[in-house]
Amino acid sequence: MKITVKKSTMVTPNAATPSGKMWLSNVDLVTATTYHTRSVYFYRFNGAANFFDPAVLMAALIRVLAECDGEIDDLGGFVPRPDLSLNPAIDYSLGISTYPLLLIQLTRFKCGGVCLGHGNQHHLSDGPAALRFTKTWFDLARSLATATAAVADAAAAVAPPFMDRTLLRARDPPQPRFTHIEYHRGGTPPQPNSEKTYSVFKLTSDQINALKAKCNVDSDGRNGPFPATRYTTFEVLAGHVWRCVSEARGLPGDQETKLYVSTDGRSRLSPPLPPGYFGNVNFSATAVSLCGQLRSNNVRFAAGKTREAIARMNDEYLRSAIDYLEVQPDISAIARGPGTYNSPNLGIISWLRLPVYEADFGWGNPVHVGLAAPPPEGKCHLLPSPASDGSLLVSISLAKEHMRLFEKLLYDV
Repeated sequence: MKITVKKSTMVTPNAATPSGKMWLSNVDLVTATTYHTRSVYFYRFNGAANFFDPAVLMAALIRVLAECDGEIDDLGGFVPRPDLSLNPAIDYSLGISTYPLLLIQLTRFKCGGVCLGHGNQHHLSDGPAALRFTKTWFDLARSLATATAAVADAAAAVAPPFMDRTLLRARDPPQPRFTHIEYHRGGTPPQPNSEKTYSVFKLTSDQINALKAKCNVDSDGRNGPFPATRYTTFEVLAGHVWRCVSEARGLPGDQETKLYVSTDGRSRLSPPLPPGYFGNVNFSATAVSLCGQLRSNNVRFAAGKTREAIARMNDEYLRSAIDYLEVQPDISAIARGPGTYNSPNLGIISWLRLPVYEADFGWGNPVHVGLAAPPPEGKCHLLPSPASDGSLLVSISLAKEHMRLFEKLLYDV
């Protein structure tokens, strides 16, 4: 299967936009500089004569047009392939001032289906902000594709993005009140010599409910120090994946491991940020345990650790985190990067509440939304499933020698 770029163009606004420099908050800067969030949206051909017409998309926004000599079904699933470039290539060698803020690639398959590749510079925005932008785009495109005035009016009525990032400015003087282990990088143990591999696993609603049933029962004395309570789907899944990864890696019992959970601070700050805040508000809720503790207790212990970490993320803690970053001599030294989640640690990012399958540009909803490229070792995403059956997807990168055992443990529910 081969992809050929047919056309590349720069799209400029159809009206004057604000100019000048934009101040970035510490929460923006704690992300690695050379990083674009890359995702892919796949759509099957619906027979429309103007199916994903580039002129329609470009009228709203488009960056790159390409063709593929294969069919969507030839992909053998939707796991990223290194031989297929479904996102535009980015040259990071010339410095941050040259990085494109947004890149879009439309790849058309010979079956008629398309893939829309999306690359968002992470200093610009996090997932919720980027998706808000994308929603406005597909609403406008749908109004053009279907000549539906109501859709255009609804898109036009969306409040403009709130761009003032000084709401996340550090206090003067900074007042960090917590130790903020989420920014303590420390030394990383020697990594496995084997190559890394990336896999996507589906968990059915029955499997998810079985896991939750293990947590949401009265303690039998072996579930750790957490009282009987009702754990959320995310808390249970995060704890389960953390426990499985720790065991699959074969880490010693006295090895400390961190679980980093990406947490949206918009509603956790007081007062909450304005609707439409456009920027990064991702903080890392971080749970810590010994690997032996994770293995000797059942999944409820890990779910409880996850809940404790997330519960800390209130206004006081988040303001302290911003101040903690302010007093660092070099924030880039602790920025999240490819090695942050490497063994013995794990990072989990949830897309479960992001309405990615609502991306209807006028020709129907996507059949798959996921990552465009494998993440670094130790990084996991919980993704919604296109099927409305309560299932979800667990995508993860691990050392190849650990993935088979991880799969076995993941499904041992």
